[in-house]
Amino acid sequence: MHNKICYALVLFLVLVSCNSNLVFSDFEPMSNGKWQMDQLVNFEFSELDSVQGHNMFIIIRNDNTYPFSNLFLITELEFPNGQTQKDTLEYKMAEPSGEWLGKGLGSIKENKLWFKENIVFPDSGVYKLSVAHAMRKNGEVDGLFILEGITDVGLEIEKSTQ
Repeated sequence: MHNKICYALVLFLVLVSCNSNLVFSDFEPMSNGKWQMDQLVNFEFSELDSVQGHNMFIIIRNDNTYPFSNLFLITELEFPNGQTQKDTLEYKMAEPSGEWLGKGLGSIKENKLWFKENIVFPDSGVYKLSVAHAMRKNGEVDGLFILEGITDVGLEIEKSTQ
């Protein structure tokens, strides 16, 4: 009897935590929690509904060794027709008190960061997204070659509900 209740609870949690709007999810682990400046994180996807809008999220997992309260990223989204969109983005990673934003228990926090809202993918073929960090210390011209504390970088694409 006790086992049946446990199985039912686990099944319920799995079903509740599933996101039926999710159409793509992929993650790239960073070696030893270190993201090198010249290390592009690349994602490729295709076969998305060409009429439905989609929301794109960059997922960043960081640990307590991440030394900043924000994160600058440079992204380049390449469409199958060769058109590209390049963006420089800034995300808040911690409160002024030092408390990490994001979800998770323990030392790893997962931040689901808005990238594109209600974007349509009209062309068939392969879409490519590259992500690089663009962090540097205040007052310094050169960027940080190694950014510590980032354990994973991911991309999630969901159907838009708008």
